[in-house]
Amino acid sequence: MRLTKTILFLCCLSLTFTGLAARVDTLTVKSLVLGKASRAGIVLPDSYRKSKAAYPVLYLLHGGRGNYRDWLSKTPDKQLVHRLADQYQVIIVTPDAGYSSYYVNSPVDKSSQYETYITHDLLTQVDETYRTIRDRKGRIITGLSMGGHGALYLATRHPNLYCAAGSMSGALDLNTANWKLPAQNLAEINGRLENIMGPRNSIPDFYQANSVVNLAEKINANKLALIIDCGVDDFLLEPNRELHRRLVYNKTPHDYTERPGGHTWEYWENALPYHLIFFQKVWQANGALKM
Repeated sequence: MRLTKTILFLCCLSLTFTGLAARVDTLTVKSLVLGKASRAGIVLPDSYRKSKAAYPVLYLLHGGRGNYRDWLSKTPDKQLVHRLADQYQVIIVTPDAGYSSYYVNSPVDKSSQYETYITHDLLTQVDETYRTIRDRKGRIITGLSMGGHGALYLATRHPNLYCAAGSMSGALDLNTANWKLPAQNLAEINGRLENIMGPRNSIPDFYQANSVVNLAEKINANKLALIIDCGVDDFLLEPNRELHRRLVYNKTPHDYTERPGGHTWEYWENALPYHLIFFQKVWQANGALKM
């Protein structure tokens, strides 16, 4: 009898924790600028169903050859994003941005206009569908690899939308000659980039003008809170170091860290919680998060 009661108690306890856990919605965004519908994961914290409050939002971007499910399915700990949403009581949005968009508006592919999609179509529908803080003080953006470039790029070009940005192992220089990869890998990546940005020899300035590493002065002018990190074994380490050097030179406040690790999900699983610790302070200073 005692064993039966114990089992029933444990079952009820399990149901209680399940009921309080973050839930994931899939939001379908009909985008005129993309000419199609695109999906995003929406991780809602445990309190969202019972609260009437507006929540801060973290936009969490995927890398090249990825999709909106990556952050929810590829970390070794499959509950990482759910737990962070619960821990910090924030909404986390994981958008889809195509195979190799780098979150720019393509000058050659009209179906790859992901700068406008993320900053207008997606943001508008998220704010209209969920109880969000509809102001820059409540919005932050970060991502990995291609998404690290995207987060810093979008926040730099749209500082009216975000109060902070981050990058994990960011592909911050579109000049791939500065990436430490074998020639065969670089050729494949360059081919994907040219599909989005055009041949380098026809519009070379586009690559330079849209590389985050070349936006240090604009980053300085925006006064955003920034966190950047990269693994010491990552093939993108040098572009990250170069942006760090330029930000130090022009006296832009930022948090920069190098840690052991490479371009792996184990590294990003470890890095993301540090970003949330940093962002929590920003939200609290803005009055967007009370903990």
